[in-house]
Amino acid sequence: MKELRALSEAEMDDKMIALKQKLIESRLLAASGRLEKPSVIKNAKKEIARILTLKGLKNAGNK
Repeated sequence: MKELRALSEAEMDDKMIALKQKLIESRLLAASGRLEKPSVIKNAKKEIARILTLKGLKNAGNK
């Protein structure tokens, strides 16, 4: 969580885009039955939620 707090707004956006792409790929692999670690989907979703939470906190703090 500390490493996410240190990221700038643009870096958070880039990381979130990469995570969403990873989530899409993982879901496709899961649908075809080739996903080896189902926890990848859960972890990507949690990381996206963390980034969105931090972005919301930063925006609320600026008001």
